[in-house]
Amino acid sequence: MASRKATDKTAVPAASAPAATSPAAPLPRRVWAPTSVAALLPAIMRPALKGRAPGVAQLLPEWPAIVGPRIAAITTPRRLSGGTLTLACAGPVAMELQHAAGSVMQRVNSHAGRILVERLRFVQDVAAPAPAAPARAVASPAAVARVAASLADLPDGPLRDALARLGEAVAARAPGAEAAGISRDSDHRA
Repeated sequence: MASRKATDKTAVPAASAPAATSPAAPLPRRVWAPTSVAALLPAIMRPALKGRAPGVAQLLPEWPAIVGPRIAAITTPRRLSGGTLTLACAGPVAMELQHAAGSVMQRVNSHAGRILVERLRFVQDVAAPAPAAPARAVASPAAVARVAASLADLPDGPLRDALARLGEAVAARAPGAEAAGISRDSDHRA
């Protein structure tokens, strides 16, 4: 039987063997089997969710939809263990969130379809998102015209653009400054 195996290995048809001397000979074709998405996901998601608890990994992508955009902007779920959800937030926000804890737990549990969170724990984290800055005030068209008129003698360029933005921001921030007697010339103090 050993001689039969040896003859089977050596009996290769000449047409199927690649020609070693021909430079235009095609490379042997590799056959790739289809791979399921479930087999690929762990390798892809591992770096993205590194250091996160599995329960939080399920909450994190849908966090704004679960708790709403206002709470999602100031909190980040860190850990879900033993019915306790740990949320990272800035220090002053924790007090406000303690008052809304019942609502947050209800939203998370209704999203999960079961009682997943029984307690909330807040940790202060400097990397937690800070509350969004309020919307910038817009200067009145009259203030924008005054700023443009005061910069008319400057040549066009980045300095003039920066000064125009600064003037508009100051005019928007203090709309009653001129009524209080503050002008360009009185800002210079000795």
